[in-house]
Amino acid sequence: MGSRASSLLRDEEIEEIKKETGFSHSQITRLYSRFTSLDKGENGTLSREDFQRIPELAINPLGDRIINAFFPEGEDQVNFRGFMRTLAHFRPIEDNEKSKDQNGPEPLNSRSNKLHFAFQLYDLDKDDKISRDELLQVLRMMVGVNISDEQLGSIADRTIQEADQDGDSAISFTEFVKVLEKVDVEQKMSIRFLH
Repeated sequence: MGSRASSLLRDEEIEEIKKETGFSHSQITRLYSRFTSLDKGENGTLSREDFQRIPELAINPLGDRIINAFFPEGEDQVNFRGFMRTLAHFRPIEDNEKSKDQNGPEPLNSRSNKLHFAFQLYDLDKDDKISRDELLQVLRMMVGVNISDEQLGSIADRTIQEADQDGDSAISFTEFVKVLEKVDVEQKMSIRFLH
């Protein structure tokens, strides 16, 4: 099946995706095979419904937020290139990448890009701030009915109080980064892709 996948992807496309995402040739062809198996419409794109058939996303409390991250604003389909671009945020940072001095764009799997991706999962209205209500919504998605609304409100209030440095009762991206400065985001936001 891997050879079928690579025959449908032109070598120049694979090279462009390698350059853009950092995935290896074999990872790209394996992920292309997975992409085509998810593509129930067989039209070269995935819909939200295609993603919802992935068991790990179906049971993830943030599954819908993660699925939404694959779709550009106003789009309801994602092609293989867009799929790979989003997955690249979860690619582990290799030791040889940490020392690279690149004048080009920052890799999609850099700490900064991983943090930006995570921030967007919380910033539901895309206003570049995480409000108390947004934090509450995401917390509710994660814990379900296991914690009372009062307890969730208290957690949200404390989180904003600790993170909010400019007194606007919300968390900006800069404040989000500051709160997570000691967290190993590179490891926590990585999926091991086979080589």
